[in-house]
Amino acid sequence: MNRPVRTPAGVRPALAVALALTLAAGASAAWAGRDWYAAAHDAAAAYAVQRDEALAAGEQAVQNLNTLDHRSVERGLDLWESSTTGDLHKQLVDGREEFTGQVKTAKTVTTARVLSGAVTELDDRAGRARLLVALRITVTTPDSKSSDKDSRMLGELTRTDGGWKLSALGQAPVGGTAAG
Repeated sequence: MNRPVRTPAGVRPALAVALALTLAAGASAAWAGRDWYAAAHDAAAAYAVQRDEALAAGEQAVQNLNTLDHRSVERGLDLWESSTTGDLHKQLVDGREEFTGQVKTAKTVTTARVLSGAVTELDDRAGRARLLVALRITVTTPDSKSSDKDSRMLGELTRTDGGWKLSALGQAPVGGTAAG
């Protein structure tokens, strides 16, 4: 004769708790997935990524264009050229030979360190950005004397196949000086 199988007391409540926890975990995963998808496809997040990429490339390029060692001037100027595009790139290429002679004659070592930077304008569709960079430039002369100068630079960036590159660079106006 077959006897009915008896379950110990508390098994059914444990099953109910397990089922409730499983449902809660599933709902939580669905909610997190929805939030993740929304964040991944958010236009503001994509814009922020472009801004951050432009800033990082711009700061590095400004630092590159303010760093040059007379002992490795060719390598330094190659770095300048790889950091630029457009008219700025053309000016550097056209003036390279004359500038090389000037730097080798002066025998200076110039190094720059970015203190801070900010993208002031970004048109990610057109691939253009403007930035402001504060940096400290140190010039060391042949007699090993060095001097520091803090500088603010305004730059324009253009997005190329190789990433963001400087297309213009100049001194930022100081104090009450009007921008031209």
